[in-house]
Amino acid sequence: MNRAGIPEDDVVLPFQIESSALRGRAVRLGAALDTILHRHAYPRAVGEALAEALAISALLAATLKFDGVFTLQTKGDGPVRMLVADVTSAGHLRGYAQFDKDAVAALGPGPHSVPKLFGAGYLAFTVDQGDAAERYQGIVELDGTTLAECAHHYFRQSEQFEAGIKVAVAATPKPGDGAVLNWRAGALMIQRLPPEDAQGSFEGQDKAVDAAKREAEEEGWRRAMILMGSSTPAELVDPELPPWKLIDRLYLAEGVAIYRPLVLTHQCRCSPERMRGALRAISREEVETLRDPDGAVRLTCEFCNTTHAFSDLDAVYAES
Repeated sequence: MNRAGIPEDDVVLPFQIESSALRGRAVRLGAALDTILHRHAYPRAVGEALAEALAISALLAATLKFDGVFTLQTKGDGPVRMLVADVTSAGHLRGYAQFDKDAVAALGPGPHSVPKLFGAGYLAFTVDQGDAAERYQGIVELDGTTLAECAHHYFRQSEQFEAGIKVAVAATPKPGDGAVLNWRAGALMIQRLPPEDAQGSFEGQDKAVDAAKREAEEEGWRRAMILMGSSTPAELVDPELPPWKLIDRLYLAEGVAIYRPLVLTHQCRCSPERMRGALRAISREEVETLRDPDGAVRLTCEFCNTTHAFSDLDAVYAES
């Protein structure tokens, strides 16, 4: 694919290493991530964790063929009780975190490990395609120093998915207002599919060919992982180094093909209609107790922090 016209930010860029037929994805998050995190007054440690989760979600969603929503969720007994990041097949990204403000503040300056932030708990990956297909969910314990390491723990348990991930997050003071952070994130993933069952043969020559092929595949995998590991956190988030340039820098000597990008945007799925549906799921008597002094019932979306007000409950409950 011609590199010209590939977005430099808010994009998932698929590629293939031609020498080893390994698949890869590069993610770069800029304005979309910044918008998501500034919807809430997250402490820096919480913002960094959510940014990492959003980058991982974008990576993993781009490896799947689905029409719906891919969600990464953590739940634990630590200062960050829950974290949710999801991306639709159309590239709409959103996320939020629930946390104990005092407990996070008590941790002091970061960076903080997963055990310190999340405590004991689990990491779940969910693919929801609505009524069109069966819902899929994979769950693994929060086992690792970072969320990327926790994802690796899931890969190690999966016979259908072997991958390596590297993620970086940067938060720098915005020009003119040092109290406000500018958020960026970047990630790389190299993936290989499970090998096809070898066709059995009793001829020693064929067995030797199979063994040589397997060794070449292993060597290609090791080389690709070493090259990915050579990328620095600064390179993963550098606005002057577009993701396609980073891919070429790492793998051009191996031969690399870059495919159609998926553009990412921040877009929440909340709406007045959805909020009215949430109200109707609660008894009218209970909802009446939620009225503000001005007579309105207000619901705030946890993702985008938008508040929806409803004054005419008769109209809400009259809807089918």
